[in-house]
Amino acid sequence: MATILVTGAAGFIGSHTTDLLLAEGHRVVGIDNFRTGRRENLRDAARQSGFAFHELDVAAPGALAGLVARVHPDAIIHLAALVSVQESIANPELNFVLNVQASQFVAEAARLHRVGRVVFASSAAIYGDGVELPVREGAAKRPVSPYGAAKLASEDLLLGHAAAYGLTVRCQRYFNVFGPRQDPSSPYSGVISIFARRYAEGKPVTIFGDGRQTRDFIAVRDVAHANLLAATRPGLVSGAVNICTGRSTSLLDLAVVFGRLYPGVAAPQHAPARAGDIVHSLGAPGAAVAELGFTAQVAVADGLAELAHAPVASPSS
Repeated sequence: MATILVTGAAGFIGSHTTDLLLAEGHRVVGIDNFRTGRRENLRDAARQSGFAFHELDVAAPGALAGLVARVHPDAIIHLAALVSVQESIANPELNFVLNVQASQFVAEAARLHRVGRVVFASSAAIYGDGVELPVREGAAKRPVSPYGAAKLASEDLLLGHAAAYGLTVRCQRYFNVFGPRQDPSSPYSGVISIFARRYAEGKPVTIFGDGRQTRDFIAVRDVAHANLLAATRPGLVSGAVNICTGRSTSLLDLAVVFGRLYPGVAAPQHAPARAGDIVHSLGAPGAAVAELGFTAQVAVADGLAELAHAPVASPSS
């Protein structure tokens, strides 16, 4: 049994990761400032004796280091971040603070208080567009947004600490994550959560661009499992892997599946493509299989069917 500190524990991925860690018998110290996280996401975790929560801003100087000094975690899973590509373009300074500076504070807290392992929520956005698909970890990194650039800079920061100070750092390059608790009101909530809410309300969805853009969609419970493995699997060395399925799905494909689930909803509408959006994204999952023993289990169609029968998160206030 390990003690694992999860930043962004009340968020979409954070709450699913927290629930899985607790279910596997680990102690979890969750932190969140509720900028985008939701208290309701921790409702189940709060009932567990192995869970402790602290309302805290990871980007506040000294805050995380003070908590780490008190709780002595075996690992930190760093999920707290500014998660919107569009918001990073509108406010690059905030993107720097919440992504790069916060990651520096995580790295320093781990160094100062001898945390053995850090798991970092990176992103396929570090690769940018125009790379050979499926993209492998060694591909060129050409981020096309401040968000992607910040994730890449944070990887380098953390891996630099790993090399210099003997930490083990695992960078998880998430592709397009979907599932329950994803906020459909966020500009980068994920197209699936937005579609799910619109279809559930009986309203047509808007597709930005022609809909032929493709993504490697991965279910959040698969991502939570990958995080569990990265934090607890014995013998891991520092590195970065794609957390993906290796299967490509277009936005038009999504609309077809949702159309079958909600046959009374009108056909999608189209709007101009958005700045910073990547046209095609598909990951090669082989390194995660080899290094973490991780393989995604949830097919997109099955995940959409599950989501159609689950409560859809209401927009943030």
